[in-house]
Amino acid sequence: MIVITGGAGMIGSMIAWHLNQITGRDDIVIVDRILHPEQWQNLVHRRYAQYLDKDELFDWLKDAGAIDAVIHMGAISATTERDFNKLVADNIRYSQALWTWCAERDVPFLYASSAATYGGGEQGYDDDESSTDRFRPLNGYGYSKQFFDQWALRQMREGRASPPQWCGFKFFNVYGPNEYHKERMASVALHSFNQFHEHGTVKLFKSHLPAYKDGMQLRDFVYVKDAAAVVAHFLANPQHSGIYNVGTGKARAFKDLASAVMTSMGKSPDITFIDMPQDLLGKYQYFTEANMAKVRATGYDRPFHTLEEGVRDYVQNYLMQADPYA
Repeated sequence: MIVITGGAGMIGSMIAWHLNQITGRDDIVIVDRILHPEQWQNLVHRRYAQYLDKDELFDWLKDAGAIDAVIHMGAISATTERDFNKLVADNIRYSQALWTWCAERDVPFLYASSAATYGGGEQGYDDDESSTDRFRPLNGYGYSKQFFDQWALRQMREGRASPPQWCGFKFFNVYGPNEYHKERMASVALHSFNQFHEHGTVKLFKSHLPAYKDGMQLRDFVYVKDAAAVVAHFLANPQHSGIYNVGTGKARAFKDLASAVMTSMGKSPDITFIDMPQDLLGKYQYFTEANMAKVRATGYDRPFHTLEEGVRDYVQNYLMQADPYA
């Protein structure tokens, strides 16, 4: 049995998709708290054994049978969340409790960290764990993920109880099916599709740094199917533990992403540049690019979708279909 927290979210539900479609597993327990009225649709195509509210999980675990792994994707993922007490409760304390449970019962623990831990990128984007304490996140969400990474490393450094395998995944800019409930926090790919469909143009933020032209801010955009495949790789290779980047290793411009969306729709690109919202000023990453050497060194040799390949699959096989859910 595999437990997936956040299993009704984009990455969690696509990890379940990978387990169903690629590895043929359906002995899955989905744990989440569905708040968006349409988010349940992320589960309708999945095969799984049980669904639990996040507050039911620990009581359920008391009498659970054999658990092969806990894949902990559940979290407050909004970079704009200002209530740090909520971030502590959901992103730190809940994660610590799951770590402790897995350590006591010898169960692998795979969890979502975030590329938001890297902050503005002044220290680079290398997942070498010795660099972790130097990172300076730009928002409370990023710091909550940074805190847990540091806490996990401290458990190892001090010889405290730990799961037999533990992996923290620093997801970069993930886009793809089943993100429709994320509203403002959805990917620029989804916003581009919706904007162009409704208005005939895509709005991108103007640059506030002279080194970057409008629309040429760079991010490592990773297709959610690739993100799920990386997690599944570590699930199948329990000899590897640590903190790992999950990106493509290739930064691309927002303008490239928006253009790929419109081209995949069979249209000519049309882009309008707008001012950045005040709550993002000073907290916006202008460049991210994952160093993927550490993941590759574990034997992961699958190619990542190029930006154009991922966007084409997303747009044509999901967003343009009557049922866009994977």
